[in-house]
Amino acid sequence: MPLALLALAIGAFGIGTTEFVIMGLLPQVAGDFGVSIPTAGLLVTGYALGVVIGAPLMTVLGTKISRKRMLMMLMGLFIAGNLLSAVAPVFAVMLIGRVVASLAHGAFFGIGSVVAAELVAPQKKAGAIAMMFTGLTVANVVGVPLGTLIGQQIGWRVTFGIVAVLGVIGLAGIAKLVPEVPKPEGVHLRHELAAFKNAQVLLAMAMTVLGFGGVFAAITYIAPMMTHVAGFADGSVTWLLVLFGLGMVGGNLIGGKFADRALMPMLYVSLGALAVVLALFTLTAHNKIAAAVTIALIGALGFATVPPLQKRVLDQAHGAPTLASAVNIGAFNLGNALSAWLGGMVIAAGFGYTAPNWVGAVLAAAALLLAVLSAALERRATRTGAALASEASAMPEPARH
Repeated sequence: MPLALLALAIGAFGIGTTEFVIMGLLPQVAGDFGVSIPTAGLLVTGYALGVVIGAPLMTVLGTKISRKRMLMMLMGLFIAGNLLSAVAPVFAVMLIGRVVASLAHGAFFGIGSVVAAELVAPQKKAGAIAMMFTGLTVANVVGVPLGTLIGQQIGWRVTFGIVAVLGVIGLAGIAKLVPEVPKPEGVHLRHELAAFKNAQVLLAMAMTVLGFGGVFAAITYIAPMMTHVAGFADGSVTWLLVLFGLGMVGGNLIGGKFADRALMPMLYVSLGALAVVLALFTLTAHNKIAAAVTIALIGALGFATVPPLQKRVLDQAHGAPTLASAVNIGAFNLGNALSAWLGGMVIAAGFGYTAPNWVGAVLAAAALLLAVLSAALERRATRTGAALASEASAMPEPARH
């Protein structure tokens, strides 16, 4: 794997830390600003919606400059947003800071996925994408737990200040290690937009929304769920997030490996198992050991879907994949926003802190159904194409005069 993938992984590490660390700090942030836990959950929803908006917006704005320079500009935006969150005097300002940081997220991973795939041989593309996303998953083993611990012991503002420093390191890594990848000739915005006419691209994005949304339905409220239901101490949330991150690392690498071999079967297995595990979490959340195991499984199964879904979008949007790739990253976060909002609603409605797990199970099951539908449509299209080709070859050649 090229060294440039390390630079992309460093940037992904910083972004992954700021995205996920808020889950372990919701009680502290809510207490400091005097808002409820569901209201503090808007910091998750707002970030996710910012990714959804920022992914296509930033990608389109970056069509006139090199991909390397765009990645560097996105890291600058990320740094500014986290600094704003760190010094926010009121909740609304922190929410704005989260949105500013999130605008860089989708385009960074979207453009980064394309760059990573172009740096390796065709049969290693999913593995290269998984390598870049390893930065995001390792953030959940190292960055997020440490950020949570620092936030609980010293203050959450210090956590976001450190995240801004991570952004500076990521920016330096990209400047030093990522090569100037030339943009393909003849590809313009209209070509990028044309990819969205492909039903398979849209189905893959819908799978992304629902599948990863299932993960966030549970994980967004992991701190209150584990402290109020399982009986863990506040400090234990840090180590539970480590387990979630370890699961993500393993799932991401496995998903990348098998997506290059059998992409759709990998999705069937991971989405189906994710739906079952999320449903069981409503029961296992009442037992400390069972809850810890379940959290690791959710991380593994959830991130096992990331490389195959991202590769499927790149494959189906071949020729002009940059915008589709970025929008699919936005789709991950649209799922995050949807599930965080739905999870907050069921908690606010009085169904308890385990109720979001049912929301997640339903979302993951719906993603599995879409995967089956997508494969069926693809098989039908293949048969139709083969039949038309057969008919064309059987037609007599026109008589020559």
